[in-house]
Order: sequence, then structure tokens, then C-alpha cells
Amino acid sequence: MNQTMPGKTIAVIAGEESGDQLGGDLLASLRQRCPQARFVGIGGRRMQAQGLESWYDMAELSLFGLAEVLRHLPRLLRLRRQLTARLIAARPDVVIGIDAPDFNLGLERRLREAGIRTVHYVSPSVWAWREKRAEKIGRSADRVLCLFPMEPPIYARHGVDARFVGHPLADRFPMVGDRTGARDALGLPHDVPVLAVLPGSRGSEIERLGAIFLDAAARVAAAIPGLRVVVPAANARVHARIEALLGRSGRQWPVPPLLVDGHAHEAMLAADVVLLASGTATLEAMLAKRPMVVGYRVSPISYRIARILRMLTTDIYSLPNVLARASGLDHPLPVSERMQDDCTAAHLADDTLALFNDSERRGRIVTTFEQLHRALRVDLDGHAGDAAADAVAELMERHRAQ
Repeated sequence: MNQTMPGKTIAVIAGEESGDQLGGDLLASLRQRCPQARFVGIGGRRMQAQGLESWYDMAELSLFGLAEVLRHLPRLLRLRRQLTARLIAARPDVVIGIDAPDFNLGLERRLREAGIRTVHYVSPSVWAWREKRAEKIGRSADRVLCLFPMEPPIYARHGVDARFVGHPLADRFPMVGDRTGARDALGLPHDVPVLAVLPGSRGSEIERLGAIFLDAAARVAAAIPGLRVVVPAANARVHARIEALLGRSGRQWPVPPLLVDGHAHEAMLAADVVLLASGTATLEAMLAKRPMVVGYRVSPISYRIARILRMLTTDIYSLPNVLARASGLDHPLPVSERMQDDCTAAHLADDTLALFNDSERRGRIVTTFEQLHRALRVDLDGHAGDAAADAVAELMERHRAQ
């Protein structure tokens, strides 16, 4: 579409680094359509590089975990009240909340009630947790911009305007990854089997999954001659915890694991198989076209509460499996999943060995992942930021025409 808009004031609210990256791409595309636009709100360095006047420090919204949010709740509520009042006074042409649903959806609802158009960019996981939330989200946003193609039909069932704009990660991964280059970057031989192990990026995940994943990897290493295991650590704290787990392990490794700082994408590309925790990393492994085994555990109390309250509406958990089912490519599902009590070192090792020992199955999985990669792009020549900007521009133009 690539509409051109006259000078506008566009407010954008991002609460963490991933939102700032989405926002930076979106603002760059909006700037092409509206060179005179004024961008205001909350964002980080990527959005500010595109001209955003950030009224508050984005770090004030970058909180993780229930305890941390509760501790800062009075300040967050005060900030949201101040931001709401400031936006109502400024009367921007549209307000775009990027992810951060706990903060942004309440803000958007108040602004929409005040007659300001609102967009919510990145749908919460309505396909997994309480589909009826779509109605509530629709009361906050005039339009929802979705990263996954199965999301707009869910909103349509509840009368909510939602558009699939593509997933930005699908633009960043090539259709064919450079395995040789990735192995060179990590100092890994070209002619040996490689297993990448990613037990999570948060301390709580390492506590629940780290020992299980490393035990599973050790079992696989004992069964596959010459196997190299690479473990990318998300940050220094995770590195120290994994190093401590390796030191406490009683298992013998034929070749000690390679523990690296960062380089998660390179580790995936270098690997023949990936063993990882459920989450966004599964989407990255899919886009790297690497067969994977997924495991995850939450606290037993949280899991039982979710089951009792029927908060979970899906029997599959990894994003590649969700996408495969939504696309009709789920016979069989491409990803082996081991959740909660089923997530044991023995089960994870058995599933991982089964992939290493079945090259034909790995080939079928790669073909499926290629199809799903294409499905996550709206336009093979464009990118998600352009599609999102088109959806925002069309909403603004439609309102002006009324």
C-alpha cells in the first residue's frame, strides 16, 4: 500500500528491548510515509534514532516477574496516569502500544474512551490462554497488529479488527542458514555432529531446567561418538549458573561442552539438533531450520492453577507446533515436546537421540520449517515494519475519510 500521510502526531509506547526494536522498524516505515510526522511516547535507543521524543525512560517499564511488578506497582500506576493525561492533552492522531499488555492495554482503553484512535502491536497469546481475552483487547484497541497468521481469525470471532503484519524475526533469518560460517564463528569442526543446548535466559528457568538439560545432553554425548555440545549463555549471570551446574554434575563428558557468551543464533545455525526451553527461542530455531526437542517446567502450583482454571486452551506449547497445526502441517507435529513432569533428562535424551538417528525425519522437519518461515512473512520483498506501517496508515486514513 505504502500510503503517504500529511504531517501527523503519532504516539508510540514500548516497554522493553524487543518492543523498541519493533518500534524502530515501524517508525522508520512511518517516516517514509510521513516525513513531517512527530513521534512521541516511550521508547529506547532504536525508536529515538528514528526521531521519537521519549517522555519517560523506557527502563521504568522493563520489569520481569510478578514480585518485581508488584513492588513497583504504585509507581507504574502513577506513570500510566501521568502518561494518559499527557496524551489526552496532546491529542495525537493515533497511539500505538507495542506489546507490554499489562501496561499498554489499560492505557489504550482510557485513550480510546477519550476519543483517541489506538493500535495494539503484538497480540497476547490468545491462541493459548483464554481466547475470550480477545474481546477485552478489542475494547482497548481500534486495531490489533498480529505477528502470527492464526491470530486475526480468533479476533474476528469476537468482532475485533486485527491484521497479520508478519513476524520481524522471519525477515532477519535467511531461508538457508550458513552452518559453516556459524561453526567457524564458534570454533567448531565442520565434520562432527553438534547439539545446541538452550535451557532458558532467565535465572528461574536455569534453576528449573539447567540440570535436566545438561544431564540429557551428557546422555546424548555418551551415545554419539564425537558429539560437540555448545551452550550459549544469555548473560553473565546465566553463564555463571550454567558453569556451576557443570561443575556439580557427576557425569563424565567425552568432550567438555562449549559454554559461550551470547551467540544463540550462531549456536542454533551450527547445530544438527537443538535442545531448548519453550519460548521465543523455539521460533528462532525454526527459522534457523534446525530440528529441535523442547522441554519446559513451571512451578507445580502455577501449573495446577492454570489447569484448574482452564486458562490453557491448547495441548501443544512450542510455537513451531502451534504454527504447523494452524497451517494444516501437523501430521505429524514437527517438534518433540516434553512438558512439566514429562520433562526429564531421560525423555529429552531419548527424543534428541531419535532425531540424530533419523536423517529422513530431520529432512522432513526442515521442509516444514521452510514452509512455516514463508508463512510468517506478509511480503517476501518487504518486511514486518512496512506491513505494520501500512495498517496504521490505513486506519488513520479511514478515520479521516469518515
